[in-house]
Amino acid sequence: MKLLRTATALLALTAGLAPGTAAAAAPDTPRDGAHALHPGHPQRTAAQHQEAVEFFWYGCKHCALFEEPLERWAARHSADVLLRRVPAVWPGGPDEQRQLGHARLYYTLERLGEVDRLQAAAFRAVRERRADLATESGAEAWALTQGVDTAAFRAAYRSAEVDRLVADAPEQLVRNRITEIPTVLIGSGRTSPTGAGGVERMPDAMDGLVEHR
Repeated sequence: MKLLRTATALLALTAGLAPGTAAAAAPDTPRDGAHALHPGHPQRTAAQHQEAVEFFWYGCKHCALFEEPLERWAARHSADVLLRRVPAVWPGGPDEQRQLGHARLYYTLERLGEVDRLQAAAFRAVRERRADLATESGAEAWALTQGVDTAAFRAAYRSAEVDRLVADAPEQLVRNRITEIPTVLIGSGRTSPTGAGGVERMPDAMDGLVEHR
């Protein structure tokens, strides 16, 4: 899957380059980018936790493979790191509308406090069963099978807060110069499949970013 010219130009402008000089990889294509400095990096919380920010998409095979190692890593670092997820939406890309739908599903689950319970299930539904979770009807039907109250799901899905978060998702991707997913930002660095040498090695790279903050 290749990004359209619009997304490449936006990423290039954010990086201070002329459009056409920055090569943006497709979400499923590992690419360079580990441990590079980036703008708007995660901050420490009042309790002195670090923040790890994962950019992901339910339709990305690498993100699906990374979910279980990420959950184990987050559990291991629960005392010193807070995990925050951001749904990836490539502006102008061929999957933009599907990504926006998946972003709305994620933020709906987040608003309902269901991310920890259902994140892996959402990946399985999209990647293994090819379920349509990018539309309200499809997402609502799936959520019902997972024990989520339909009225509560619908209210969150259509809420102004979820609208705001979904609208901001493409800008977050551009602002943080994300060209590969999954990408995890910690402190002033980042890691991704390409830079770490594979999804399975990303937790070790993340340990290094935590230790060398």
